[in-house]
Amino acid sequence: MGTGDKKLVYTVTIPIRWGDMDAMGHVNNTVYFQYMEQARIEWLAMMGCLPDEKGHGPVIVNAHCTFKKPLKYPGQVEVCTYISTLGRTSFETIQEMRSVGDGYSLYAEGGAKVVWIDPAIEKSVPLPEVIKQKFAEFKTAQKRRR
Repeated sequence: MGTGDKKLVYTVTIPIRWGDMDAMGHVNNTVYFQYMEQARIEWLAMMGCLPDEKGHGPVIVNAHCTFKKPLKYPGQVEVCTYISTLGRTSFETIQEMRSVGDGYSLYAEGGAKVVWIDPAIEKSVPLPEVIKQKFAEFKTAQKRRR
């Protein structure tokens, strides 16, 4: 996916903890998914898009990560969250993880498909207006640049 297909919506720097490492001396592969989750949830919370009073909220239906280089303690990882491919009930996130102490080199990239659900009926529901609006703003800005 090219850079024209995604919009940067949130960046956070997360400290790498000693306990994030595995027996091989680098951050365990499962922890990268925790870094992506933390950034995604912080972004949704910042927009007021956590589960509402009815319990409607985000779940992920798939997640992926490509590991480029191993992160190590001590250090900090910058997680950049982008949105892409908006549907009626879902959207894609793309995330890049960069080492703050290594000139912001790309260490991993991944993402997830986020679906808005109604837990009472266990089915998807339309996305909140604020997410649709953010995506519309992105598309409008993209057209102006062309």
